[in-house]
Amino acid sequence: MRFTDFRRQLLDYRQRHPEEAATVDAFATLLDDPQDPFVRARLEGHFTGSAWVVSADGERALLTHHRKLDRWLQPGGHADGDIDLAQVALREAQEETGVPGLRLEDGALFDLDRHWIPERRDVPGHWHYDARYVVRAGADERYVVSGESHDLAWREVAAIHATADDDSMRRLAAKWLARRNGAP
Repeated sequence: MRFTDFRRQLLDYRQRHPEEAATVDAFATLLDDPQDPFVRARLEGHFTGSAWVVSADGERALLTHHRKLDRWLQPGGHADGDIDLAQVALREAQEETGVPGLRLEDGALFDLDRHWIPERRDVPGHWHYDARYVVRAGADERYVVSGESHDLAWREVAAIHATADDDSMRRLAAKWLARRNGAP
């Protein structure tokens, strides 16, 4: 069976979040597509990996003011053929933030989000199927703004939950706050 590890992650995620069954089903359908869903050349939609980067104490998350989308979001990007989306998320967080010592929290799917990316130059609009993982910072939280961002900022997770304009950012913050309070 193709992509066994990611399929196992989707099944585990569905057990933890039965209310998101339709989203999991959409990801599983893409995973079964005969055209490789891990490459951006699949213009109908493809997998991406993102990082919910949290501070060592878990109180803050590092957000990027995304240059192309002009919104505050979590770091992330294209898999470009890599089927280990947890490693994609970690790599993207390292490249986009420059924070030293970042590490995957546990490698389990933290959130799934399917979102539309508008047309840009010669790339038509398409769907991103974004697999999101928790990435933890160490004691050194210094960051470097990359060319993919206007800016980066550490934000209190509770403030993200209360004020974010983006539904998926509020959902990420809510899931993190629930986890800190003992939810799976």
